[in-house]
Amino acid sequence: MADTMRGVYTNLTEIRRNVFSNVAKIAYDMKEDDEKTTRRKIRDLPYEIIPGDVATYRESVFLERAIVEQRIRLAMGLPLQGVDKRESLTDGLADAAVPETYYEPPLINVIKFACNACDDNVYRVTNACQSCLAHPCREICPKGAISFRHKKAYIDQEKCVHCGMCFNACPYHAIQHHVRPCADACGMHAIGSDEYGRAQIDYEKCVSCGQCLINCPFGAIADKSQIFQVIQAINRGDEVIAEVAPAFVGQFGGKGNVDKLRQAFSMLGFSGMEEVAIGADLCTVQEAEDFLEEVPEKIPFMGTSCCPAWSVMAKTEFPEHAECISMALTPMTLTARMLRQQHPNAKIVFVGPCSAKKLEAMRKSVRSEVDFVLTFEEMAGMMKGAGIDEYTKLEGEGASDFGVASADGRGFAVAGGVANAVVNVIKNLHPEREVNVVNAEGLENCRKMMKDAIKGKYPGYLLEGMACPGGCVAGAGTLQSINKTAAAVKRYAKKSPHKNADENEYRDLIPSLEREEDGK
Repeated sequence: MADTMRGVYTNLTEIRRNVFSNVAKIAYDMKEDDEKTTRRKIRDLPYEIIPGDVATYRESVFLERAIVEQRIRLAMGLPLQGVDKRESLTDGLADAAVPETYYEPPLINVIKFACNACDDNVYRVTNACQSCLAHPCREICPKGAISFRHKKAYIDQEKCVHCGMCFNACPYHAIQHHVRPCADACGMHAIGSDEYGRAQIDYEKCVSCGQCLINCPFGAIADKSQIFQVIQAINRGDEVIAEVAPAFVGQFGGKGNVDKLRQAFSMLGFSGMEEVAIGADLCTVQEAEDFLEEVPEKIPFMGTSCCPAWSVMAKTEFPEHAECISMALTPMTLTARMLRQQHPNAKIVFVGPCSAKKLEAMRKSVRSEVDFVLTFEEMAGMMKGAGIDEYTKLEGEGASDFGVASADGRGFAVAGGVANAVVNVIKNLHPEREVNVVNAEGLENCRKMMKDAIKGKYPGYLLEGMACPGGCVAGAGTLQSINKTAAAVKRYAKKSPHKNADENEYRDLIPSLEREEDGK
């Protein structure tokens, strides 16, 4: 799976974050601006982000601005527009400005005219061909697709069956395998081509993991945001509470700095901020109890539930074994339901690394608990839009830590952390119980793990699946490099007053929190 651009600040990163921060600023200004002024600001925004009359990134400055326009609409939670009829950038603004507006599917979108129509699964001969005497590429080709023109190898694409035998046989590595970056990153094989060779998403397969949008170097794929709606709720004076995923450490700079981050959220208009690692602890206890009760007496193995992209893939592609995936609520939902008990009228905002959480929040059983989902990148845009350039320079509110969740709960953010947390609780409850674990990162590997488990390779095992290679720290909405964030999360976890999830004082709340009602 390709993942070459993670942690690299590119021109595309700059544009994406400029869109988020400017949309956030316009949304905050709406508290004072009239509708006419707001519309003017939105219409002017593409020219501020892409100034001048000379193209910088693509063949035309008009194309650059058109792409930015559609990214602005998606950042406001609005649908894409076509180019085959006259439409205004601000169409739908009135609906978007209502806090209760929830984005309509699809969540992840291809901006067609931004797509480069990249080659997908094509073998081509490069200039490295040395016109060797042996010609192993030609001799090994089962379809006679390779000939020689001007003493250089040539592949007839009409005959080629993409077997890769020539690629492996060339001693000079002169044959290159071209793959579309977004399709290569998609573990669901959900990306194909339309009649013009442009990327096309099969939404029956897509689980909104977001790996395609972070691996497209042309910025042609983007997901919808709720930045605009969250700020409308804040402007309206609603009680808005943020629940922050364990992977937050280091995402906005600093080494945790919870007191300063809490102050930043307060400056943004949030009424409070809690860590989702509390819900991770509750989820851990639920899954540990389920494992002890059901494996292997009722089910042959059990998969974890916290990654929505993995669990949806497992349940939809292997429906006859859907019961083998834990029905425990995810940390996001458990934390939200706990907050809802204390603040019944509040708007709950999940802030995390994950694009798939937006899909999870659209479920009927979750939507009543989680009102909005924002990624770390979108939250950084809100900070910049509100004039907070560097939250680590704030004085802070005094408390240096959340001081509630366990080290294991905070470790959910790193691959292997979920299974480790569940095993530790099982050992505390039943020290004599041996628990075998296998984990997979990336949906392609998760699928293989599930197939092997069904074949009987992992009897009585606990399976941990993570859609993003590296775990939640590698989610589509993260800001920092994967390794750097993983190290920061592990350091922060060690500060917890509790080691294991079953030491969390909130565990007694579990009976009052319902189980998941649907699988997708």
